[in-house]
Amino acid sequence: MSSPHPAIDLTARVPLWRRPFQVIRANRPAYLIINAAAYGLAIIGFVIGILFPDLNAARVTALEDDGTGELVRWLVTIPPLFALMILGVNLFRLSLLTIVLPSLVVPFAGLAFFGYWAVETGITLAPATPERWVGLIPHSLTFIIELQAYVLLLLGAFILGRNWLFPRRVGAKNRRQGYVRGLKQLGLLALPALVLLIVGALWEAYSLRYFIHPLSQWLL
Repeated sequence: MSSPHPAIDLTARVPLWRRPFQVIRANRPAYLIINAAAYGLAIIGFVIGILFPDLNAARVTALEDDGTGELVRWLVTIPPLFALMILGVNLFRLSLLTIVLPSLVVPFAGLAFFGYWAVETGITLAPATPERWVGLIPHSLTFIIELQAYVLLLLGAFILGRNWLFPRRVGAKNRRQGYVRGLKQLGLLALPALVLLIVGALWEAYSLRYFIHPLSQWLL
């Protein structure tokens, strides 16, 4: 019979900035598995996009048809506004709507939705031209930073679902108490995730403006 998962005392006198790291250490196996799955699925999508260029072309066409491509080309010359737009999309559409909110209603739902997004994004990022291969040099850092933010939220969604379905394993009396404890830990993990999303948005906006965009114009 497995031993109960160790509970984390969130009321202890520990600086707020250290508490997310407590959550990560207490859930290290899950954190490592989620990391491998998140980056692995994105890489799988990337390989699929290279092997099947028609899928990549369809994704690029879809972004042009919905106006995303035109909007990016306009905002790339205004890095602060571009960074704000990137942060808004990553924070609300991806973090909240894709990962957090579904997981608040259905246990682990955010993990499934994110898995689909990771593969689709990998397909979209697959470079079809020499300019896009060059653009991957700085954009790979964006990918690492932002995906790590999502990993933290995915870990929080996992903890929430686990505590909700198996409250006694974490020392909770019932599912309601387990849900509340999981929600608190998700909130703690959201703090470093937000920092990473801000850093990622700034790097993406300024690298596109001062590195990728000029280089692409030169190659053309």
